[in-house]
Amino acid sequence: MKFFLVLVLLVSALYGAKVVEVSQEYQKSQKCKACHLEIVKDWEGSWHAKSHYDKDEYFSKSIEYVARKSRKSSNSVKVQCATCHNPRIAVTDTGIDYEIQVLMELDKNSKVNKAIESSAINEGINCVVCHNIDKIHHDRDDTFRGMDRVSWTKSGLMVGPLEHSTSPYHETEHRDFMDEKSDELCFVCHANDRSIKGLVFTNMQDEYKKQDKACVDCHMGTKTVGVASTLRTQDGHTKKREVREHSFFGAHTENLWINALELDVWQEKDEILIALKNPQPHNIPSGFGSRELIIDIEYMKPGNIVNTKSISLTRHYTRRKGKPTIPHLAQEMSEDISIPANGKKVLKVKKEADTTSVEVKVYYRLVNDEVHSILKLKEAIWSKKFFINSKSLKLKQ
Repeated sequence: MKFFLVLVLLVSALYGAKVVEVSQEYQKSQKCKACHLEIVKDWEGSWHAKSHYDKDEYFSKSIEYVARKSRKSSNSVKVQCATCHNPRIAVTDTGIDYEIQVLMELDKNSKVNKAIESSAINEGINCVVCHNIDKIHHDRDDTFRGMDRVSWTKSGLMVGPLEHSTSPYHETEHRDFMDEKSDELCFVCHANDRSIKGLVFTNMQDEYKKQDKACVDCHMGTKTVGVASTLRTQDGHTKKREVREHSFFGAHTENLWINALELDVWQEKDEILIALKNPQPHNIPSGFGSRELIIDIEYMKPGNIVNTKSISLTRHYTRRKGKPTIPHLAQEMSEDISIPANGKKVLKVKKEADTTSVEVKVYYRLVNDEVHSILKLKEAIWSKKFFINSKSLKLKQ
């Protein structure tokens, strides 16, 4: 039996589609820093820089949980997630063959293990992910995401937003998804999130309602005159041009949430109405499915808080037999409670007797209590409430 299993391992095509290797001189952002100092410094503080599995607690514990519940090796799950989190990984598939290797403890020097442990990918979404994409394949169906939706340039060819750009250190070419069609680049990964059961729990591309904003206008900031390259020209000066920040502000960025939703509060008879209007071009909450809006209501008499109430807007996910789970393992989910792009939601609560005013505060949280508990998250950011807006109302008696 053991001989048969070893034979299977030798003849099977274990490692999926051929990948384009990245030369050592372009693998690390530190090599880019010599010419693109400010851009790399921005990126170092971003969540793109934390997309590797050992740099994000939510991600690493999700991998452990999925592996345990699906009875797969954690490395197989890491390869599956690498489609978006580590797209330059040297293997793209594992399969039953690799699981046999793991069971037989023959995986130590396997291509899969070497690829996962390689220092070449421990920066996650770094320069040679976005700037090495040659083509985005719109003809592929929605199940193709991340590395499966793109073709790579040869190593040493960087793509960017300028038609005529040169560098003494690498080839440079223009791609339209680096400027006027930049949304297409974002949606290579930030779209069509689906569980291993095929349940689509978030699709930011479908919910996106573009008006005068592109994704980069909020998540990379407005263009400003600055320096993309610190290389000096023949006259001894650096070349000024329009650049955007590469910090990739997102749901983890506290300041981004202030006034992200418009809030209105009014009274109708014995009810208090709370209107949340979303001026953003995508739903809120959006993203990884277990995110949450919290509406805290304080009922007051002069100088005193009489009572409090909290409303949670989040989705809940279940697997077989209705057991709570994380989005990536879900078979079913509760109804969509998000506020649509350019839409609004109105909530109603009862006025409490003898109260003279209410104060409503709206917060955002990255992970709801249910998923927080399932994954046993410990870092403070996963329970932090990001303030969005507040409003007070004097009540009619």
